[in-house]
Amino acid sequence: MQFLSDLKNPDSQLARTLNSLYDGVYVVNPDRVILFWNKAAEEMTGYSATEVLGHSCKDDILNHIDENGILLCHSACPIVKAIAGKCSIQAKVYPKSKSGRRFPVETHVSIVQDEKGEVIAAIEVFRDITHQEEYRIMQEKFNGLIRKYVSTTTYSDIQNRIQDNVQINVPRILDLTVLYLDVVNFTGFSEHKQPKEVVRLLNDLFGICDVITRECYGDIDKFIGDAIMAVFHDANDAVRSAMRILDIGIPELNLVRFEESKSPIAIRIGINSGLVLQGDVGTMDRKDLTVIGDTVNTAARIEKSSLPNRLMISEATYARLSPELSQNFSFHQDYELRGKAEPIKLFILHK
Repeated sequence: MQFLSDLKNPDSQLARTLNSLYDGVYVVNPDRVILFWNKAAEEMTGYSATEVLGHSCKDDILNHIDENGILLCHSACPIVKAIAGKCSIQAKVYPKSKSGRRFPVETHVSIVQDEKGEVIAAIEVFRDITHQEEYRIMQEKFNGLIRKYVSTTTYSDIQNRIQDNVQINVPRILDLTVLYLDVVNFTGFSEHKQPKEVVRLLNDLFGICDVITRECYGDIDKFIGDAIMAVFHDANDAVRSAMRILDIGIPELNLVRFEESKSPIAIRIGINSGLVLQGDVGTMDRKDLTVIGDTVNTAARIEKSSLPNRLMISEATYARLSPELSQNFSFHQDYELRGKAEPIKLFILHK
């Protein structure tokens, strides 16, 4: 057949074309004996055409493995699959170069048939994707790092914008519940402790709060010094989160501190519900996707008026609670807020 004859003739148009390609190309017969090996294949693998022609790729040449480390040459070889199914195959595999180094390639296998439809050869075209894999891994590490520094809401919003090619976030009015939490007398604590100990305390506290908040379907919007601001779609989830922090998180943290001969800490939590404005806030170079508005400010001021290791909520939050949770609260006081015509009613969690 002319195709096979042209492969053996280095001066044929077919051979010259295949040798000019950036991708590695080799051609095998139905028994997987190598009939052609182009220049790019030589450069990528380190094997010269002289070394491989007349041999099978399973004769200790390339020794492809898949992403799970399974050797393909004696089982699920893409060439075998293509010949058996008379089809094209695409796969990511890891061949071994002559130096012994494995490298990732994206491979495409096609078959060549004669006039009767019989397979006379298979062509494998492969491209070294080492740089793409390095970029992918770096990107995944970068994404993992970024997720530690921005809220889940912000991260998801950025992903959506990239996928949809949207650059501007349109501000939205949302009905949310806002939780504020901070450490009681943190200033006094930090003045008498080494910076390393202060940072460790905050990381321990924030780590506990982050886990509990996520488990209760909330999202930490930001860390503000020793304070946390978290948002929830459901006021019940916000209250459950606060209760778990007070009942489980803080006692466990203080138990560890006691065992290390360190003083216990106390926190304050305030929760408020209502309409907030969610949007990008910042400059052209640096923006935060956050929530702002009177509801947020009031939540912060409720937290400041709360008692140590107690949960204080507004009437707006109290009104949104299920009977199961609302029965755990009682009226505490009317709280005068500057700028508001009437005081707000605060409810406190029973001890």
